[in-house]
Amino acid sequence: MTDSTGLAGAVSSHELALAALRASAAPGELEVIETHMSWVYLWGEQVLKLKKPVRHPFLDFTRLDDREAFCREELRLNARLAPGIYQGLVALVLIDGRPMLVDEPQVPRRGDVVDWLVHMKRLPRARMLDEAMAHRAVLAGDVDALVRVLTDFYRAAQPANISPMHYVDRLQQDLRLSRSALLDPRWVIPGAAQAIQQLRAGLTQHQADLGRRVLSGRIVDGHGDLRPEHVCLLHPPVIIDCVEFSASLRQVDPFDELAFLALECRMAGAGWIGERVMGACARALGDRPSRRVLQLYTAHRALLRARLSLAHLLDPEPRTPERWMPQAKRYVAHAQMALDTLSLNEAVESPEVTRSAG
Repeated sequence: MTDSTGLAGAVSSHELALAALRASAAPGELEVIETHMSWVYLWGEQVLKLKKPVRHPFLDFTRLDDREAFCREELRLNARLAPGIYQGLVALVLIDGRPMLVDEPQVPRRGDVVDWLVHMKRLPRARMLDEAMAHRAVLAGDVDALVRVLTDFYRAAQPANISPMHYVDRLQQDLRLSRSALLDPRWVIPGAAQAIQQLRAGLTQHQADLGRRVLSGRIVDGHGDLRPEHVCLLHPPVIIDCVEFSASLRQVDPFDELAFLALECRMAGAGWIGERVMGACARALGDRPSRRVLQLYTAHRALLRARLSLAHLLDPEPRTPERWMPQAKRYVAHAQMALDTLSLNEAVESPEVTRSAG
């Protein structure tokens, strides 16, 4: 199967898809969004998503066959939390030299495919959780409905085949990557070195607690990127954009994902949402991790998000470059808050341990 890189000179799949869409869209009807890994086309009530032919340490989209495979994984995996939203695949083809977008069943010959796009229904922007939080439009009933979706999902999720040692090693490897990015001499982030040192110590000190999460069967094939911008408060709510390109990144403790969602809600000024989700999910799942584990998960996610924020500044032409450094600093500050809470809890618990030992 041919790749698009040598097609029609140096014309990219994005340019061809854009030409095909503009031929059909009314003026002002088409909106284009660029992300780190995709081009997203909003067209009326439809969304089409084209994966960029990029390579990162955690994914490789450079081959057409792989992009197709990951598009199919995206459909399969997102059907779990967003039933009815993902509609299928659309092929970008050249017919008599003209780019066209064709639903997969109508593709004339597979050899004619230039690229593949994921076809979705468009969700109402006002009901996305990040937008609803910004306008203080989230009700307790919305959160409770989200809890029902999440708890049903986690109950049915496939258990992950991972050992306690491998699970803790993966967290520590993530921290090493975050350290490399956050302590890069090209920028100065106050508190980053201290937060990294404290989290490294915490992961070592509490590795038995983390290992027990594995031994009790709590690690599952989850979503992998549970952020407010991926949650739509429909009836019932749907959650889109799970991690399709890495099974290991989806091997998560549900309360790692929930701590991440709670962190994002807190940073958006709606901390009550995360607290309500965490408490209700703990009751429904009959599972309440220790406060130590939850603070470690929160700090880990905050430093990971700080690292990913800085990754945008390494692009040849960063989009909105003024955004990423302040965002990274905010995440580091929230990591430190979680680690300070962890230290405070340990200080409070320590005398009790001493008394009981006596």
